[in-house]
Amino acid sequence: MQAQAVVAVEAGRIELKTVWTPDPRPDDVLVRVQHSWISPGTERSMIMGERIDGETAWSPTDPLPFPHVPGYQKVGVVEWVGGDVSGVQPGQQVFVTVSKVDDMFYPTGGHISPAVTHHSQVWPVPEHVAPVALSGLVLTQVGYNCAIRPTIVEGDAVVVVGDGLIGHWASQALAHRGARVMMVGRHDSRLAYFAARENDRAVNSSQEDSASAARDWAPEGIQAVLDTVGSVSALELFFPLMRRDGHWVSAGFHGTRGTIDIQRLRPRELSLHTPSGWTSARMDATHHLISCGVLQTERLISHRFPVARAAEAFDLALHRHEPFLGVILDWDVDTPGKDVQ
Repeated sequence: MQAQAVVAVEAGRIELKTVWTPDPRPDDVLVRVQHSWISPGTERSMIMGERIDGETAWSPTDPLPFPHVPGYQKVGVVEWVGGDVSGVQPGQQVFVTVSKVDDMFYPTGGHISPAVTHHSQVWPVPEHVAPVALSGLVLTQVGYNCAIRPTIVEGDAVVVVGDGLIGHWASQALAHRGARVMMVGRHDSRLAYFAARENDRAVNSSQEDSASAARDWAPEGIQAVLDTVGSVSALELFFPLMRRDGHWVSAGFHGTRGTIDIQRLRPRELSLHTPSGWTSARMDATHHLISCGVLQTERLISHRFPVARAAEAFDLALHRHEPFLGVILDWDVDTPGKDVQ
């Protein structure tokens, strides 16, 4: 069957194209997409040919991964349900992850409609939740995954490095666990989205020494540092401030630059966590926290584009020519795209 898809046709170039998908199988669900959420980190580096998959850097011996359909998260309305599928009905609004596609470098992708998706990658949208709020569920789950790794007690100080989407969702989940949070970023426009409480702190590291700020903010020491940007040096910057039995969490993509001296962690018995991907259990937990308002997603949307302007949306993510945070593609014909200020 045919579908419309955002296709990375070569390094750095996006087109909206008609593609072929496999016919739905008895264990599949067919979804007409309403909104898809761009993942500016993973999708950008894959579209630029920097990765061969989500966790593997491209090398000269690898084929370039084109053409492919980028992405892994969207919401829409169920149009058909296979005979082996239960718990999903036509007309229901759902979130789906990757969907099937033919004749591409990868057999699955995200930004495609109608979307043929295995039932294990489908989550219902509760009636009281706006569908767009769940359209970034996988990426929200990455932030949640980072936040659940450290051992935290009420009032512990945690530094989150990065003012992107994962940093914000990790900070929200840490706050829910009772941590005090310092977000360290480089963009005032993004730091402005930080839902800081009375004892939290936001630091622009291009204007202020973040290690000194953390020392003043948490003289008792830092319980955990979460790196969401893929920087070993960012982790090491806060090393002198770490408490015994503290935690490093590394979620950013390091490519070939991810070397860490494990021996340095031993004297204070620091733990290193490397969260990656998604699991059903973590998706369920994240789905619940969004649905009950603990994890806030809509407030992090800075731009929306109709899917016909997908190339423009991805140009923003690829070249970063203006401040942005969450970028949504609207697939409904009657939904006008807009920039959200």
